[in-house]
Formats: sequence, structure tokens, C-alpha cells
Amino acid sequence: MSGEVIVFLLLSSTAILGGILMLNLKKVIHMLLAVVLTFLSLAGLYVMLSAEFVAAVQILIYSGAVTIVMIFGIMLTKHQAKEEKNKNPLRTTLVGLGIVVFFVTIYLAIRNLYFGQEATALHVNNTEQIGIKIFSYYVIPFELVSIVLLVALMGAVVLAKGEEGDEK
Repeated sequence: MSGEVIVFLLLSSTAILGGILMLNLKKVIHMLLAVVLTFLSLAGLYVMLSAEFVAAVQILIYSGAVTIVMIFGIMLTKHQAKEEKNKNPLRTTLVGLGIVVFFVTIYLAIRNLYFGQEATALHVNNTEQIGIKIFSYYVIPFELVSIVLLVALMGAVVLAKGEEGDEK
């Protein structure tokens, strides 16, 4: 096994572990830290793909800004962790079965998938290529994402203000 394969397996395993932890942890802040772990390992995978700019943006935007917005949302809404004791073995079995069916379906779908010729020049001027694509073809979705994040933050503020008004 080459070093590249070992690094890929470590980073992908860390990303999967972060996702599993995010789903299984009880406290919201711990869930958020698990999401950060996933974001950072995905940034490492981007570095392996010679997409250093995308990796830097992944770290700055997702691991930094989006995580901070989520923390502000949690703090502003005064989230109270509630323990759920509802363990249903039938539901757990059905979810596990659904996961297995999903992975088998995905495996069968991509087993013989042909991606065409290997792109050899993707790492050359990749930041310039990304900028041209985003600001030539995807300007509206790019701006809509910023609006969605702003609306989410404003919604958290409105919820927090509503809760403060109820206490008086």
C-alpha cells in the first residue's frame, strides 16, 4: 500500500467517524465539534486532490464561519439538551437494514461506472478555474447561499428575542 492510499484511508475514516459521532452524541456542542472534525478531514482530502484553494475555503468557511454561526444560533436560542430514552429495537433494525440496502445500491450503481478520460490538468491554475466557473456560471447560487446563511442567523435572533419577551 502506498502512502497516498494510507493517508486517504485515514482521512476518509476520520470523516466517516465525525459523521457517526455527530449523529450519536447527545450534546449539541459536541455534535458541532464532530462536524468540524468531518470538515477538517474533508479539507485534507481536497489537499490530496491538488485542490488547495478548495481545502483552504473548506477550513475557513465551513470549519470556521459556518460553525461559528451554528454556535451563535445555539447560544441565542438557549438550546436545552433533552435526554430521549426511546430505544426501539425494531426501529434500530430497520434503520440498519436501510443503511445496508443504501450502501449495496450505491456500490452496484458505481461498480462499473466509467468516468471517461482522466483529467491531468485539473491542478493547473485550479483557483483561477474555480473563480471563472463560480463568477461566470454560478453567481446566483453563490449569492443565494450567503442569503440563506444570513436568514438563518436572523431567524436565531428572532427566536431568541421571542423567548426573552415571553419571560417578562
